[in-house]
Amino acid sequence: MSPAPAVPQAILPDYPALRAEIAGWALELGFTALGVSGIELPEDAAHLADWLAQGQHGGMEYMSRHAALRSDPAALHPGTLRVISVRMDYWPESAHDAWQVLGDGTRAYIARYALGRDYHGLMRKRLQALADRIAARIGAFGYRAFVDSAPVLEKALARNAGLGWIGKHTLLLSREAGSYFFLGELFTDLPLPIDAEPGAHCGSCSRCIDICPTQAIVAPRRLDARRCIAYLTIEHKGAIPEELRPMLGNRVFGCDDCQLVCPWNRYARASMLPDFAPRHGLDAALLCELIAWDEATWNARTEGMALRRAGYAGWLRNLAVALGNAPHSARVMQALAARAQHASALVREHVAWALAAQQQKAARGVDQGNNSEAPVV
Repeated sequence: MSPAPAVPQAILPDYPALRAEIAGWALELGFTALGVSGIELPEDAAHLADWLAQGQHGGMEYMSRHAALRSDPAALHPGTLRVISVRMDYWPESAHDAWQVLGDGTRAYIARYALGRDYHGLMRKRLQALADRIAARIGAFGYRAFVDSAPVLEKALARNAGLGWIGKHTLLLSREAGSYFFLGELFTDLPLPIDAEPGAHCGSCSRCIDICPTQAIVAPRRLDARRCIAYLTIEHKGAIPEELRPMLGNRVFGCDDCQLVCPWNRYARASMLPDFAPRHGLDAALLCELIAWDEATWNARTEGMALRRAGYAGWLRNLAVALGNAPHSARVMQALAARAQHASALVREHVAWALAAQQQKAARGVDQGNNSEAPVV
């Protein structure tokens, strides 16, 4: 009786070589860096638990609701062995100078990442294309793509993948690219080689902590979202605390101050993608013109942009606060008065506050045109 034929063993990929190929494909797809990490995050899980226990997540209940999944990639996507992290630079080189806009109280400051196309869909499609390239090379494999779309500790994973360190402002920093970039991830079952985590290079610098308009960075790598302008103008859906309103200046969607003063952003790379170029002149638009947009105009001009996250009422709320902080003028008063009877109680309340602030300035003869001065970096 002849022996049974031997069953051929599966030929495993050369994972180091595959890792190098994946990095090359990522660059071809428009990503500017790629790294691979493991899935263990014990220290970050403890940091998250303490942050939540202190209530520093504000009204972002989803942060606590999915806390366990955030620190356990294998629980979020069973079978995950590695996380491929990618970086995509977004700095819009053609935008008006940030400090000039911040220093002009008649204009709206919008975080530079939000001036162009919303990055979520753009990056997710390219991550899917990266996964397709991998599958074409090795066959079907387990993966799931994320771009700020699920409970993922993306900064911790990107740090572990060698893409940078977490700065004192809680953002990821790269020696080669500063912090003006987006992150995305592929959770995968491929046992790829893991990259080395870089050391931190903030040293004794505290510029990001010192510059924060609302002092939301309460300690190195500890942000109290309840005071953060990005949270207050985007994620927060209720009234902005009155004591914080004057500190917002003319920042109507997000805040870049902690990044603008960071010495490492000398090395920030301008985006090569036209998708992130400013749209509709929003890099230096006049507050009085923006608050006059009706909802149809808002919907048309924010289509495909991250600005949609604030919602129309939130947008008007933010503009009302900025106009309350603006230099006093008849035009400002008229722009606010036109919104005084808005259907939204949230908008009406903030407009009333802004009108009162403007009336106080008129009574005192105060002209507060400058919100910020560009510090020496």
